Amino acid sequence: MKTLYSFIILTLVPFDLFAVDFSGDDLSICWGIPFVGILLSIALLPLFLPRLWHHHYGKITMCWTMLFLLFALCLFGLQTTIHLTVHAIIAEYIPFILLLLALFTVSGGILIKSDVLSTPKLNVGLLAIGTLLASIMGTTGAAMLMIRPIIRANRDRNYAVHTIVFFIFLVANIGGGLTPLGDPPLFIGFLKGVNFGWTVKHMLLPVLLSSILLLAIYYKIDCHYFRIQYDNSLALASTPKASTIKVYGVSNFLLLLVIITCVLMSGIWRSSVAVEILGSHITLPNLIRDIMFIIITLISILITPKQVRAGNEFNWEPIIEVAKLFMGIFITIVPVLAILRSGNDGALAPLLSLVTTVQGDPINSMYFWLSGLLSGFLDNAPTYLVFFNLASGDANTLMTALEKTLLAISMGSVFMGALSYIGNAPNFMVKSIATQNKINMPSFFGYMKWSICILIPVFIIDDLVFFVFF
Repeated sequence: MKTLYSFIILTLVPFDLFAVDFSGDDLSICWGIPFVGILLSIALLPLFLPRLWHHHYGKITMCWTMLFLLFALCLFGLQTTIHLTVHAIIAEYIPFILLLLALFTVSGGILIKSDVLSTPKLNVGLLAIGTLLASIMGTTGAAMLMIRPIIRANRDRNYAVHTIVFFIFLVANIGGGLTPLGDPPLFIGFLKGVNFGWTVKHMLLPVLLSSILLLAIYYKIDCHYFRIQYDNSLALASTPKASTIKVYGVSNFLLLLVIITCVLMSGIWRSSVAVEILGSHITLPNLIRDIMFIIITLISILITPKQVRAGNEFNWEPIIEVAKLFMGIFITIVPVLAILRSGNDGALAPLLSLVTTVQGDPINSMYFWLSGLLSGFLDNAPTYLVFFNLASGDANTLMTALEKTLLAISMGSVFMGALSYIGNAPNFMVKSIATQNKINMPSFFGYMKWSICILIPVFIIDDLVFFVFF
């Protein structure tokens, strides 16, 4: 929160500069330097200066954020800078972090205890369940619910990193592609007029194909590590003798349902009532949703026995880390998204021009790859919206004459959020929880080695199957 405090102090400085309006059409790509600086800090400093990063990652993030704010203050003036920052914090960051906080707290109050031996078949089953739940309760909800049980199931495994990596691939990303409830980009499409049934029908085969391919790859990898550890191939086929699986904190399941209901309510309920804070409007449904997230968090803390959270080795460090890092990310990403929204009038116009032919026809493969690659490092929801509007902007047209284009945008925005730790909301949270549980997770670039080597071939198959051959 130091970034927020610093900005509040900045607002007291008597600047009165109004040089130009903030428009993505006029912004240079250099405005993305603070955002890239945060990404490189996340990627490199834990490798080369681990002690510095561990103790001061919040301050480092704040420095990059303040760099952007100071330049914005000098060029666009105090009023515009306040408006941009307040909007990023109130309209984007606070709903994001409150949802994560509620899900983190509630899922941390659910303890699943079992001494079942973790086998490749069991792990595949757990990943498949999480993948299915992701389209029912959202990738963030499913990830926060399932991450601790899968960590606990693999507590005796010498090597569990691959399991968490595939968990991010499947549960935190691809599994959410089946319904508008699964991932924010699809929910935005739903609000823009894309039928719920259209998403289910057209995304079923892509989600199924990608999930089966990834589960098959995971099974082979996990079998390899299982044999190395137990040095007995017969153990792979044997059925583990399981004790009774016990679930504690069952009342938190009801709170999970309330969270899902709040998210749906805020998207479907329309109200003209709004609160204005420094130029940023908060609609009544969103305000009630965010207040409910706080209430749910407090209720979960009060009703969950301390022994349950102790059994989960629950602590607040993962959510604190995510809160500090993403505060900077949400603020410094503002000019990058503004450039992207400018489409063919912005600095990224040469990139966006790749999605259409000279005749103006959409190139669906390019829609898939560009919307996906940008979603891997930017917020996938606004990225989806940019390409949605670039293709047509009309849901009826996209669902009929341009259904392949809409499918490409939907698949790219959802699936490729798995390419990096910051590609989708739960990715970094899962990584942080795994690290807290003594799993030596790969660095930013180390994770990308996994995602490039495993996901890119899968996405090439998706491209060939859905946009080239058929």
